[in-house]
Amino acid sequence: MSFVNKTVLVTGAGSGIGKEVALHFARKEAKVVIAEQDEQTGVATAEEIKTLGGQAIFVRTDVRDEKEIKHAFDETIRHFGSLDILINNAGVSKFKPLLDLSVSEWDDILAINLRSVFIASKEAAKIMKPGSSIVNISSSRAFMSEEGTEAYSASKGGIIAITHALAASLSERRIRVNSISPGWIETGDYEELSKEDHEQHWSKRVGKPSDIAKACVYLCDDENDFVNGENITVDGGMTRKMIYK
Repeated sequence: MSFVNKTVLVTGAGSGIGKEVALHFARKEAKVVIAEQDEQTGVATAEEIKTLGGQAIFVRTDVRDEKEIKHAFDETIRHFGSLDILINNAGVSKFKPLLDLSVSEWDDILAINLRSVFIASKEAAKIMKPGSSIVNISSSRAFMSEEGTEAYSASKGGIIAITHALAASLSERRIRVNSISPGWIETGDYEELSKEDHEQHWSKRVGKPSDIAKACVYLCDDENDFVNGENITVDGGMTRKMIYK
């Protein structure tokens, strides 16, 4: 899978899954736009891509701000002339007891995780050519929950719903839209995980950011254009596992 002459914009690409997605596309020769709020991590990701011989720019982007999202797309066109792939990855995972969760905190999480997907996808659709692809990062928490996750779970469930709605709305433009629901993806020290952490998964290991990056690449490859409006769960089998205590 080569992405030569393709431009990909990744939101929240300064760290974690977003960073690995950006690096993965860069290794496959795509031009990458790092749309990240944190300037230090965003610049670092762009510089790392450049050391690999790739092309990348950093655009400071707070995905809560419609103007900043639009600016990221303007800069994409100014630097690279086109946009072929959008990865809506930016998100926060703040958990808080239901009775302590304020409306303003709810609104903030929904703005970052879900409203940004609507705004970015809408803006991307204005400049994308037929054959382009959008991938939204949801979560296995769209299907299963622990206490205190109301805002996060609602936002991630909404991402799956807006994904198939966008796929329908953009089908005449031949822009396909899919989502990925990661399970436990360790973005910290993988070596610190316990045997129990790994063994509870059917795949016998905790996930890595590269697992999600590879799924993004699959969904964005032109040869896989029959996958559309779909959500792919990448979780080592955990959401299919029956657990009784």
